[in-house]
Amino acid sequence: MSIPQSGGGPIESFDQLAAYMESGSKPREAWRIGAEHEKFGWLTDTRQPLPYAGARSISAIFDALVARYGWEPVREGDNIIGLTRNGANVSLEPGGQFELSGAPLASTLEVAAELQVHLDEVRSIADPMGVRFMGIGAAPEWSHETMPVMPKGRYRLMTDYMGRVGTHGTQMMYRTSTVQVNLDYGSEADMVKKLRVALALQPVATALFASSPFFDGKPNGHRSWRSRIWRGLDDSRTGMLPFAFDPGMGFQAYVDWVLDVPMYFVYRDGKYINALGQSFRDFLAGRLPALPGEKPTLSDWADHMTTVFPEARVKKYIEMRGADCGDQAHIAALPAFWVGLMYDQTALDAAWDLVKGLDAETREGLRVAASVSALQGAAGGVKLWDLARAAVGLSHAGLVARGLGEEVQLAPLVESLKTGRTQADKWLDLYNGDWGKSLQPLYAAASL
Repeated sequence: MSIPQSGGGPIESFDQLAAYMESGSKPREAWRIGAEHEKFGWLTDTRQPLPYAGARSISAIFDALVARYGWEPVREGDNIIGLTRNGANVSLEPGGQFELSGAPLASTLEVAAELQVHLDEVRSIADPMGVRFMGIGAAPEWSHETMPVMPKGRYRLMTDYMGRVGTHGTQMMYRTSTVQVNLDYGSEADMVKKLRVALALQPVATALFASSPFFDGKPNGHRSWRSRIWRGLDDSRTGMLPFAFDPGMGFQAYVDWVLDVPMYFVYRDGKYINALGQSFRDFLAGRLPALPGEKPTLSDWADHMTTVFPEARVKKYIEMRGADCGDQAHIAALPAFWVGLMYDQTALDAAWDLVKGLDAETREGLRVAASVSALQGAAGGVKLWDLARAAVGLSHAGLVARGLGEEVQLAPLVESLKTGRTQADKWLDLYNGDWGKSLQPLYAAASL
């Protein structure tokens, strides 16, 4: 979850909103890769979630990362809520999911190396505490009441709102975990093509990386319960963005959509001001009930853009948001999959050819099918296994064309395509077999 913005200057013209997105356009040689992954901390003696405070806690791990490894603390009031170092940051999701947001790097091999360093640092501190971190898409047993609540004002506001909108919002906040990659675009036209490909193939990512078949202590009937949760959260700010495929799609069309999404908050002087359900359009006009007479800054706009959660999201870059967190090999495979498709023009053009004939109903149907059945799903006459095979093939070719050896990181996806089985299927097989329908062994088996 994003660390709040500051500064940016006042918004004096409506045109600045689209210009903010356009300012993210970069020449190809400046394109970089930023990966993010979340993971659940758990206490090895009780298998309970890692609390925020105490001798064995998130804050204790944060303090040790600062002392031993040169991270700089980020605070909200008296509480440490994140860390920064060399362009990377560690932040907290609402239920204590420990998130590395990596630095902008040139290759997926560098991203994998960054991940290894992070995991090594965290393990060196957590293991002696009797703490481990689990790479899985949803908490398998913990109830909502069991989950710790992080001391961040943003989350207190969101929890209240999510409890009133949709059916699964608080489940998403406290009991799911994802991995995503952030990629650059070169122009408005490039953004549009990448966003369309990203949205259309997000069900493929959901299927390939599905790893959340358990919830509330039992199988939930889905391979990706995390993806199911996102379909019952808040229709005003989630989904597959059908308008992105309309003629005339561009920065302004995306801005218009974001402007119509109800606000959560305004961040001022280190505090979150409740603006739940209020309109950013009113804010632009100086009519925001939460701050009467005040107009927004560009940082307010940047913050508001972080409160929309479609399957692929645009800020000054594009975020691919469809995948469950999983084991280390899958965490490394996710950036490789998307970089292969997005950063080689031949692969990107071929990927668009692959999906441009899918209508909105089929894209949404594939999204549903991916959450339920992963690679075994289908919609509109399209089989996800076939679509995934084609997409991974294009990604492989795109990575080979980059000439850096990144294609080796696709190995876990290639293996899934041989069998049609995912991490979720593996966990279900063990649950129904060797584990005797116990989830106790999952904690260690899924730990990073």
